[in-house]
Amino acid sequence: MRNYSVAGLCSSAAIALAACAAAPSTPEAEAGPAGAAGTPHWETVWFDDFDGDSLDRERWAPEESCWGGGNNERQCYTDRPANIQVEDGILRLIARKETYTGPLRADQHGSEEREQPYTSGKIRTRGLADWTYGRFSARMKLPEGQGTWPAFWMMPSASIYGRWPLSGEIDIMEAVNLGTPCEDCPTGIENRTSGAAHFGDVPPDNTYLFLKIPGETPESPADEWRVYTLEWGAGEMQWLVDGEVFMRLDADDWYTGSANADGRPYAPFDQPFYLMLNLAAGGNLPEKSNEAGFDPDSFPAELLVDWVKVEQCAGDLETGLSCFDRQAWAGTPKGPWEVQAR
Repeated sequence: MRNYSVAGLCSSAAIALAACAAAPSTPEAEAGPAGAAGTPHWETVWFDDFDGDSLDRERWAPEESCWGGGNNERQCYTDRPANIQVEDGILRLIARKETYTGPLRADQHGSEEREQPYTSGKIRTRGLADWTYGRFSARMKLPEGQGTWPAFWMMPSASIYGRWPLSGEIDIMEAVNLGTPCEDCPTGIENRTSGAAHFGDVPPDNTYLFLKIPGETPESPADEWRVYTLEWGAGEMQWLVDGEVFMRLDADDWYTGSANADGRPYAPFDQPFYLMLNLAAGGNLPEKSNEAGFDPDSFPAELLVDWVKVEQCAGDLETGLSCFDRQAWAGTPKGPWEVQAR
């Protein structure tokens, strides 16, 4: 959820999907059958179903920052119940209209501060858990409204190849302005989510690849629970919604401008990454998409998360590829040169 143009806006894009049941469920109900003994299979290595009445601080660390994510977002992320709640087995990240002053950058308390007109929640596993290769899933219900921007994404734990995006970024799910009029949507209403990978050289020579779901049915990810998944292995990534592949990339599709990548054919996506969930208020992408601008009536808004699960390929931890869901897929990822006003 970073810069969306090659020159520095944040990217996202979209997807196509099937519907999930309306009531919360356990991840076991969503998982496929376990592999036979000795057969590579996905095995859960990290999981949070948000049981209890507070965030598990051994799994997640809230971010506190007001810098706007590099996208002119309008919120401060806070570590307060007003913005991060766990209740009835559901994580709620809540964006609200309220003037708030906090640290400009995360982890820089006592230094420069900024005032913003909105607050929201962002949590991450940075410093607590990270992974190289695996299957990363979350079951979520997304907010509606012009200016809303929920995301489920991954960033590198260490900048082995250099600053963003030399070390890469993986956006498992993003959505903007759900439920608003959309000229290029088949139903005329925005009901699409997206996945993307960011890579390349330092801005303005950064780039990305993405794809949007077709959005050919009226069902909205704001009205029903859906499972958003990334399968990531050595030299390959694929994105799924409710078990259906909507985008696939391999190492021929990405690169890094870092000299540290010499002799590493899968760089930058060959290092440990951590998970994040957040709900942004405004920013370059939503405010330049759909009806354009920012609608204060979209807030308060909530990103609801039923569970988050990380699996790794037992029997093939080195590459993870033996566990991939090998569906037929004939789509074509898009790049920033194909982005049109939305």
